[in-house]
Amino acid sequence: MNRLFNFSAGPAALPTEVLEIAQSEMLDWHGKGLSIMEMSHRSAEFVSVAEGAEQDLRDLMNISDDYAVMFLQGGATSQFGMVPMNLSQGGKVSYINTGVWSKKAIKEAKRFADVSIAASTESSNFCEAPLQSDLSIDSTANYLHYTTNETIGGVQFDYIPDAGDVPLVADMSSDILSAPVDVSRFGLIYAGAQKNIGPAGLTVVIARKDLLGNPLSTAPTMYDYAVHAAEGSMHNTPPTLAWYLSGLVFQWIKRQGGLSAMAELNHRKASKLYAAIDASDFFANPVAVRNRSIMNVPFTLADSALDKAFLTESEEAGLLNLKGHRSVGGMRASIYNAVPEAAVDALIDFMADFEKRRG
Repeated sequence: MNRLFNFSAGPAALPTEVLEIAQSEMLDWHGKGLSIMEMSHRSAEFVSVAEGAEQDLRDLMNISDDYAVMFLQGGATSQFGMVPMNLSQGGKVSYINTGVWSKKAIKEAKRFADVSIAASTESSNFCEAPLQSDLSIDSTANYLHYTTNETIGGVQFDYIPDAGDVPLVADMSSDILSAPVDVSRFGLIYAGAQKNIGPAGLTVVIARKDLLGNPLSTAPTMYDYAVHAAEGSMHNTPPTLAWYLSGLVFQWIKRQGGLSAMAELNHRKASKLYAAIDASDFFANPVAVRNRSIMNVPFTLADSALDKAFLTESEEAGLLNLKGHRSVGGMRASIYNAVPEAAVDALIDFMADFEKRRG
């Protein structure tokens, strides 16, 4: 087996331990004579897996019974439409614009609601998040939406916005489970699985129950949160393999010491990498220091003509998927929970060697 260091932004690295467990159970899950992906989603066996995964997530994030936890399909992109379909009541909603994913969410919301922009950092090329004092929140809005961590730009909020009585909605796709978070501050949280939760094909939605049950009359049944909450995310056949693997990841995080331990590790990994970038005249990171992501670290080379060589040589060194998003270029190291500290150390060593040879 030759497991290399994977810095992909998503689908992202999964814990080797989780993959080994899944491998051992692939043909015969717990002596049942078939794999988990071959079971009925309504069987007692799979229901136990589903309920166990939900409870483990509730334990990790300290999610109270006031919230429904749903395991849905369609990716976080589907939530760009589901959120306004369910929470806007066709009226006013407010959004914070901090980058590519915020803009996509805003564009979709405009199909269903009257959207106001509470703040935007587009004028600074999305290299920071707005301060609380910069926010202009419509008190009559049905919710305030923001993206906690912009995966492409590497911009992460360093605070939870105070929206007063307006329910707060967060796209946490790329930093959920990276550190403790006070779920009680939010009306709804959603996250695509393929960063810190599990494989692509699953989206977790955590929604305050009192906000559910009033979707737009035109919303399809499959886009009604209340339906999924009432039916245990099994209104139709769910992505059973992804759900099972996500449950294994939740158990793995528990074994590591939970979200506090994850936060300590993630901050240490990120601090090392940013320190190496800042100490160099060859590499640079454009993000305001207070908003530097601990999950996605974009960086550029002093001479972009060397980008191709950097990517070729880094891959030869066993460092995979460092190419930046096509919309911004440069490099990006995504250092999610499952990316070991040794991977970051290896990247830093490679960067120093590349600069010595090419700088």
